[in-house]
Amino acid sequence: MPRIRTVVLAAGVALLARRAMRRRIAASPLWPLPSLEEPISGQPRSRALRLVVARHESVAEGVVQLRLEGDRLPAWEPGAHLDLVLPSGLVRQYSLCGDPEDTSSYTVATRLIAAEQGGRGGSREVHEQLRAGVEVEVRGPRNRFPLADAPSYVFVAGGIGITPILPMLRAVEASGADWRLLYGGRSRASMPFLEEVVKLGGPEGTRVTVVAEDEDGLPDPAAFLDGTPRGTAVHVCGPEALMEAVGAVLPEGCSLHLERFAPRAAGDDNAAFEVELRRSKRTVEVPADTTVLAAVRAELPNTAYSCEQGFCGTCQQRVLEGEIDHRDELLTDDERGDSMLICVSRARGERIVLDM
Repeated sequence: MPRIRTVVLAAGVALLARRAMRRRIAASPLWPLPSLEEPISGQPRSRALRLVVARHESVAEGVVQLRLEGDRLPAWEPGAHLDLVLPSGLVRQYSLCGDPEDTSSYTVATRLIAAEQGGRGGSREVHEQLRAGVEVEVRGPRNRFPLADAPSYVFVAGGIGITPILPMLRAVEASGADWRLLYGGRSRASMPFLEEVVKLGGPEGTRVTVVAEDEDGLPDPAAFLDGTPRGTAVHVCGPEALMEAVGAVLPEGCSLHLERFAPRAAGDDNAAFEVELRRSKRTVEVPADTTVLAAVRAELPNTAYSCEQGFCGTCQQRVLEGEIDHRDELLTDDERGDSMLICVSRARGERIVLDM
């Protein structure tokens, strides 16, 4: 009888230990390192949804549109984007270009970017694997490119950059506000939603200027913006060169609002610095031509990351000491006070301390 009691007691202790272990692992994605009060690394920034691809269709040369369906989806406003978790585990960001009033679906569009053009495989997955009937995980929506409150608007879109701007055009047209659009692309066949955009501009064609490079050459932002009244909000989405060109000729008294395809280009003045990983008691050197993420992963190979462009937030880490050179397009002002995205951001001084 005593032996039975001993066996039962041991089994009970083992069960409690296993439960405690599961709770400990759940509390920290970096276990067995000490748990953060609010774990960051590898944690989704917003509630994940499982949606079904209801429609996969071509809307321009090299561009596909996805309609993702679900129930009572979170609301969004023009300029918002979704994080799509692709079958490979990659996370990519795509602007919402459908109707904000539709709570049963989200619509996104993406251009296929070949490897020789700098593509890293995400757009190819969307084009080839996210067919009708496939279930996909999404996070968001989030909005880092909201429509400004202004008496008048100018929009400049380059190619696939029309996606966040299209819902803005519908909104300002419905409100009766004054607006104009400069829409450029390699060719008319490659420009998504061109027919709808031209129709929104009205029969006179005075609101929408279409510049197809194979017909007209490159857009001229200076000529288009000439005479723009003070107080106008200028929203731009497209390649970096286009945004720089608009910024260089922005009329006085107008506000500039940008949505980038990629993080700001790193300057030539990058300096090497040191990163202390406080909890793992290690220190790594970050050369001028290396990211913090790459240097950290050499020591901690399981460090979570995905987009490597400062958009998805997977690699966000808490900063305990040191000044941060933020180069992302995601973190809020509050988050920038004590955390950084280590895939793109750097230290402003010679040393920074991470809670890793």
